[in-house]
Amino acid sequence: MKPVVSSNRRRFLFAGAAALGGVGVRAAQPFGRTDRSRLRLSLAAYSFRDAFKTAKGAVAGAAPRMDMLKFVDYCAEHGCDGAELTSYFFPPEVGADYLLKVRRRAFLSGVEVSGTAVGNNFSLPGVDARAAQVAQVKRWIDHAAVLGAPHIRVFAGVAPKDFPREKADEAATAALRECCDYAAPKGIFLGLENHDSIGTAESLLRFVKAVDHPWFGLNLDTGNFRAADPYREMELTAPHAVNVQLKVELSVEGRKAPTDVARVLRILRAARYQGYVALEYEAAEDPFQAVPKVLRELKTSLAAG
Repeated sequence: MKPVVSSNRRRFLFAGAAALGGVGVRAAQPFGRTDRSRLRLSLAAYSFRDAFKTAKGAVAGAAPRMDMLKFVDYCAEHGCDGAELTSYFFPPEVGADYLLKVRRRAFLSGVEVSGTAVGNNFSLPGVDARAAQVAQVKRWIDHAAVLGAPHIRVFAGVAPKDFPREKADEAATAALRECCDYAAPKGIFLGLENHDSIGTAESLLRFVKAVDHPWFGLNLDTGNFRAADPYREMELTAPHAVNVQLKVELSVEGRKAPTDVARVLRILRAARYQGYVALEYEAAEDPFQAVPKVLRELKTSLAAG
């Protein structure tokens, strides 16, 4: 078993990576994958975020167009290998009975639960506030174990203006490592997304170096890089990815542009990434109209590799 790194040691690791800048990024070691890349298609429930009962703006008393069981059925009907079950759309106080019902439905439908996703914030200054966020993530680690989900997407979070980013990163690093220690015996990876305070490969890889945990990696979101060349950012981070969320649009110098899916898949294959490519649809067209078309195109692209 890997020895637990002390909080002082974790601070040293993060400070060292930050001080080294690009050198610290290069020091982050990728997963030692040697086999030919195998990519599998998943779909994120977040693609239908406005259709769930728990969605913001949901009409009171109206029957939701989607719940988690219907979503699993949808994934099966559209030929997905996996389903990414975003935590936001489960009942607020979800229990094991419902989680097992979802797991059973997925198994009988031939769909794997590729992962789940939480909306945590580890960049808060108060010890009690951070402890509540850690408890929430640990609760979803337990839920993921019941669901049979091997991966949870997590955030570093947004710091208040009066909490320096350096201190927030230190706090987030400690919280991430604590959660990884909790997830490891259950065989669950935590994947840090390029979201909120993190918009570049450099900032992501600093966390990889600082957290320094065998059950920690990156949730590579193709649409969330805030850099001049998002494809270069993907090349740098793909060797550390444990999950990939593919968006149909990305940002190039602040402007939306269609994602070059073939190029993204070449990057993943060159990195020997193994695992799920989960469509997370966020474009303007109605997802019930757009998602089936995108899934068909993705299946063709994945099969071509």
